[in-house]
Amino acid sequence: MLERIKNATLVQQLCDIGNLSEEKIDSSVQQFLEDSNSGNLAPRGWPKNLSAYCVSKVALNAYTRVLAKELANHPEGQNFYVNSMAPGYVKTDMNRNSGILTPEQGADTVVWLALLPPGGPTGQFFYQRKYLAF
Repeated sequence: MLERIKNATLVQQLCDIGNLSEEKIDSSVQQFLEDSNSGNLAPRGWPKNLSAYCVSKVALNAYTRVLAKELANHPEGQNFYVNSMAPGYVKTDMNRNSGILTPEQGADTVVWLALLPPGGPTGQFFYQRKYLAF
């Protein structure tokens, strides 16, 4: 989803995990809302199609990284993994069963992430059990 945002400064900010914070994510979402309300999505580099959906997913994936980073700084956080994932285009009532994946296929990565062994990945985004840069 991040590739749909054409604002280079925003993309760089969201990819800078060392300096990424909840406040920066909130600021980005707030800017999106302001630009949406004023009709300035395209000129400001926001996605043209499914804008709110794309921005919400990018914000969720960025927040995943922030939470993982915060947990890593606490001893009790070493036992938790914070990851996000996309199930894919799953056949559901919501899309009138036009998806290409079965619900079982869509759930596969969720179950895989839930059952990760110690030392598994954290702060990452997955699709079909594969890491994606988000």
